[in-house]
Parts: sequence; structure tokens; C-alpha cells
Amino acid sequence: MKPVRAAARAMLGAIFVVSGARIALNPDSKVDQAKRVTDQVGPLIEKLDTRLPSDARTLVRLKAASDVAAGLMLATGRFTRPAALVLAAGIVPTTVAGHPFWSMPKQEREQHQIHFLKNLGLLGGLLLAAVDTQGQPGLRYRTSHAVERSQRSARRALRTARREAKIAALSAAAARKLPG
Repeated sequence: MKPVRAAARAMLGAIFVVSGARIALNPDSKVDQAKRVTDQVGPLIEKLDTRLPSDARTLVRLKAASDVAAGLMLATGRFTRPAALVLAAGIVPTTVAGHPFWSMPKQEREQHQIHFLKNLGLLGGLLLAAVDTQGQPGLRYRTSHAVERSQRSARRALRTARREAKIAALSAAAARKLPG
């Protein structure tokens, strides 16, 4: 299954690397579309008094750079789960801003709806990649089983200690009855 996982991650990450690189080199092509989201998010960023920029062009470039970095991590198999989460979080505003088919004229609606659904499919793949443990048990499973093993071990140690104490008590009683 490992070659299939590696190929799937590479294919999934490739779209983000290529599109992210194109947008990073020419962010102005997406600024108008991004304003639908950045105009709403910008004031929230400013309210939080963070050092993050709130203008659309810079946010587009930051998102493109994060797409390239996370796409490369996903494609190369490094930090795949966090990379998939970063890409999944970034595809939601991109989809809403770039393909609002519900507000498009009739002749453009079908194409934007197809792209919207394509992005939903990518989101589904990213969510699967984000929860993929590569055939290994997840942290929750390992933790619960470690707790169960330690509880069994503690119960076994208690039974052994009781048995040893009983044997010691019987030995001491028998020793007191011996002459001399």
C-alpha cells in the first residue's frame, strides 16, 4: 500500500505546488477574486492586532507560499498530516472566493459549479490524507491500549504481591511452630 500512498500524495500535492507557484509569481491575477474573502477577514486580522498583513495582495501571496510549502511536504511524504491540514484550511476560502457559482450568471454558473465540486473533491482527499496513519495505529488507539496494558500489569502485580504475602505469612506461621 505504501507505493499507492506515495503516488496519491504526490498527485494531490502537485496541484497545490504548481498553482501556488503561479500565483506567487503573479498574485495580481487572483487579488480581485480574493477580495471577496479578504475584505471580510482583513478587519478581523486588524482587530487581533497581529503582525499579519491584511491587504488582499499580500494575503494571496502568503496563501500561495503556504500552498507551495505544504504541497511539497505532502508530495514528498514529510509531515503529511499537518501539510494536508494546512492545504485543507486554505482550500475553503479559495473555493468560496474563486467559485461562487450561486452568484454567477446562468452562462458561467455551470463551469464555476464544476470547479467548486472539484475543490470539494480535493478537500475530501486532503481530509483523508490528514487522518491517514499510514497503516499504523493512531495516537488514540496506542494511548488507550497502553493504558489497558498498564492496568493489566498493575492488577497482575497486585495479585502476585498478595500471593507472595500469603505464602510469606504461611511460611512464618509454619516457622513459629518448628522447635528450636
